[in-house]
Amino acid sequence: MVHPCTQYALDAVNGNRVVGNTERLACLRHLNDLERQGTDEFPWVFDEERANRIYTWFTYCVHLEGKLAGKPIFLEPFQQFDLGCIFGWVHRDTGLRRFEKAYIQEGRKNGKSTEMSGVALYLMAGDHEESPQVYCAAVDKNQARIVYRAAKAMAQKSPQIRKRLKIRDYEISHISRGGQMRALSKDTKNKDGLNPSGAVVDEYHAHPTSEIYDLIWSAWGQREQALMLIITTAGRYIDNSPCFKEYQFCKQILKNEIANERYFAVIREMDEGDDEHNPDNWIKANPLRASTPEGLARIKTQHDEAFNSKDPDKIVTFRTKNLNVWTVGSEKSYMGDYMQLWDPLGVSRKEFIELTRGRQCLVGVDLSKVIDLTADGFVFLLDDGRVAVCAQGFIPSAAVERHEKTDKIQYRYWAEQGWVTITEGEVTHYSAITTHIHDVELDNSWVVHELGYDPYNATHWANEMADEGYTTVEIRQGVQTLSEPTKLFRAMVISGQIVHDGSPLLKNALSNAMTVSDNNENIKLSKKNISDTKRIDPIAAIINAMVRLESLKSLRDISEDIMSDEWGM
Repeated sequence: MVHPCTQYALDAVNGNRVVGNTERLACLRHLNDLERQGTDEFPWVFDEERANRIYTWFTYCVHLEGKLAGKPIFLEPFQQFDLGCIFGWVHRDTGLRRFEKAYIQEGRKNGKSTEMSGVALYLMAGDHEESPQVYCAAVDKNQARIVYRAAKAMAQKSPQIRKRLKIRDYEISHISRGGQMRALSKDTKNKDGLNPSGAVVDEYHAHPTSEIYDLIWSAWGQREQALMLIITTAGRYIDNSPCFKEYQFCKQILKNEIANERYFAVIREMDEGDDEHNPDNWIKANPLRASTPEGLARIKTQHDEAFNSKDPDKIVTFRTKNLNVWTVGSEKSYMGDYMQLWDPLGVSRKEFIELTRGRQCLVGVDLSKVIDLTADGFVFLLDDGRVAVCAQGFIPSAAVERHEKTDKIQYRYWAEQGWVTITEGEVTHYSAITTHIHDVELDNSWVVHELGYDPYNATHWANEMADEGYTTVEIRQGVQTLSEPTKLFRAMVISGQIVHDGSPLLKNALSNAMTVSDNNENIKLSKKNISDTKRIDPIAAIINAMVRLESLKSLRDISEDIMSDEWGM
């Protein structure tokens, strides 16, 4: 008989259960791991009895609300998958748990709080840990106490659990093994000396910084199988959200772009291109609510209220909380929800080279941060009127590790894929940008028509390029210069007139970009604040090139006139 955890994965992968592609990847990961389990390269095994132990534990727990209040909890299939993976995968030799972190993202009201209350109590009383320390962590003390009080109420109302614990208002301890379970937030006093055996970080999307996450994680490693669970819905990623960075990181794990065997991730979200108004798609983010007619009807009511109101805030709330979709939704965000139009405009790098081979191009550079990321961008005018764009990032080796931590971006992986150039030393020498421009000209037969640069830091470099024969153009960085090309680029994305090479670096920069404006509604790109770790350099370089788009159009018109005259002759 197939184990429930594995059966769920099979149903999801085979199409017998409606799931989003990201959840399908989590299921495929489990199935692939079963094929390689217990090998020297992958010393983890799926222990069905260990998975069943957590299932049994929940039958000791009782529901706290609704018509099921007071009755034992029987896990839903999607919960059996999540918890079966988290607790069932163990080391073949030691029997210790494989996963030390878990990230679960799904829509609101899908039983996350009930599930995590039971897990917190299991880590406290069912995990056989001596002097356990379990933390119910949240952005502030009120939210943290909500999580703690839910676990406390469940313990009090579950006889099999209550008899094992000493339950107080602000702390729970094990009668024989001691330890403690308590709420934890940035407001908690005396946060030193943490030795967590377990932690539940609630609604991580609401955390403005990673302070609580970092506090817990910095105390990790003193327990043999400590476990941190991050539970959340989606949010707005314009706020430099640490949760969105974690979300992006987990998606890279699921796509097998990054190897991390100790991190479990499952993200239940709508797929790109799904009709958000079609109730058939809602189950992808709502495996519990949308599985019943009553739950589906409630989501439908919330959908209608949001979209009929025409209130952008209500619509954004529906998308984030009910559809579990990360949104921008701020008037200062450059692309806003138009970011969803970006990916379909991409082609493979091979196709991009064929589209642009032998063509004239504009080059823009953003050379202001030699100790951080910098970039050059290329703009081509195609015969069908579309504009093709691409960009290359440059970052000094001394900054890579630091920025992988602050940006939660795998620059080394992107360097292996060719999207970023890592230069030796503490700073990026402008010669690396010069070399890159020479190389792509030679490899792709590109012809640089003009080279646009910000005069603040790049005048000497521009003079050197001019000495080599390039036509260099100073691009002032005020709104009077940048507003028109910045608005034009966005309009061309919306109308489908941009084509790009699928660069994840460029996409990241575009989604990071904010705008500032003057009283005449002229705009230019900006970061949220000067200390923001979000990088916008690749799109800034492209906008510098877009300033000179009319020059490239004029060149094409002249060339067409010449060809027309020659043909007539």
